[in-house]
Amino acid sequence: MDDTAIGGRNGDRARDRDPDGSPAPLAPLDPNAPVSGHSTEFPDAPVASLAPEHDWSAAARLIFPLLRPVGTVGLHVTDVDQATLLATARQSHAQPIIDDGPCGLSVVYAIAASGFDIIVNGDHLLSWGVGPEAIQDAAIGNLAAWSASAPWTAESSGDRLLLSSDSGAGWDATRILLPEARAHIERELGRAGRVLVGLPERHLLVAGSMRTGDEEFGALFREFVAEHSGGADEPIDRRVFELVGGLLVEFEP
Repeated sequence: MDDTAIGGRNGDRARDRDPDGSPAPLAPLDPNAPVSGHSTEFPDAPVASLAPEHDWSAAARLIFPLLRPVGTVGLHVTDVDQATLLATARQSHAQPIIDDGPCGLSVVYAIAASGFDIIVNGDHLLSWGVGPEAIQDAAIGNLAAWSASAPWTAESSGDRLLLSSDSGAGWDATRILLPEARAHIERELGRAGRVLVGLPERHLLVAGSMRTGDEEFGALFREFVAEHSGGADEPIDRRVFELVGGLLVEFEP
């Protein structure tokens, strides 16, 4: 399996090692490439005077969900209580708001700023005067709007089909939360075999079709996901998942 086939847009992200174990050639650094974990393009970012940390109308269009590893610590959405926040308004509520993701993964919510993200916490909810449902709805709506025009890269290596999202915008792995994204992956890959999914880090969602009897592909896919997650600035998970009937489950060979 060609490592560049699993890579992102145009297959040009540098890789430490091909999935088959052979070293990948080093390439010159791109001076215009974004630093991993930081976003560089936010055309809708408001001017500083709008202060989205304090103004819900400004923040609502900039909030996105982000996948985080299993066990991420924070204030769970089911434990958020506006009355308690108001009663303790003089105290800090700096813990991030945590939601449930698929397969035990966690979800946080981020305000996209110019070159960095601000993770939503209890102080934001107190300042905005909104509950977690408003945060969830705005974040998923913004993600869906972005995903509708964000690129997918479809590639093949012999009979092996690959699909990836590696736009550099920062929301690629989180696309797996969208039913329409999962449906697209299954349409593209499901006819050829079992649909494997990797979420190694924030900037990469990779999926592949494993045909019956091609256990080697599953092993190579697992190795690629583990190695890529291990070298990421914002890793998510080293596991391999599978799409079954539109749902993400942990892959079992």
